Amino acid sequence: MNNVNHLLILILLMLLFVLTLVSQGHAQHYFGKEKVANITFYNQGKVAGDNPPIVLAAKPEGTTVSATSLIPFGSVYVLDTPFTERQDPNSKVLGQVQGLVVSAGQNDSVLVPLLVFGFTDGPFKGSSFSVLSRDPIMEAERELAIVGGTGKFRLARGFAYIRTVANTTSDFTDEYNAIIFHHE
Repeated sequence: MNNVNHLLILILLMLLFVLTLVSQGHAQHYFGKEKVANITFYNQGKVAGDNPPIVLAAKPEGTTVSATSLIPFGSVYVLDTPFTERQDPNSKVLGQVQGLVVSAGQNDSVLVPLLVFGFTDGPFKGSSFSVLSRDPIMEAERELAIVGGTGKFRLARGFAYIRTVANTTSDFTDEYNAIIFHHE
């Protein structure tokens, strides 16, 4: 009886192994070969002026948002900002960044962005990738996690190095260097 149990377990393990191999082969065939994209672009943010693309959507009761304190803890911003090919805000627009940014640091300047980078021009037109991460904005260089995508960025995962290259009280420019693993 003991040998029969061992034989059944062995057969089940072999069957599981074969099914794993078959499913992996089908996944690669269905989704295609994994690719890597390395893309540099610039997010152009503006928080003041006529029709600003970043607006305060919610803030905790009793807090004040001012030019010296734009991101008090608990504040939620909605954004729809362009990202461009070069640092110059007048350079070619590659797409729009849309999403939410939450101020999550009680004692330091930490944002948690939930962003979708949708391409409207260039080789990735019609595709997008999503970011959900922790962004300690006072650090010179930061890293955000890429957690998904659509179109040419199907099954995207990766990271983006960010550094702020221009900053005033009313606008900013962040340089993104995104490394994206995806299936086209």
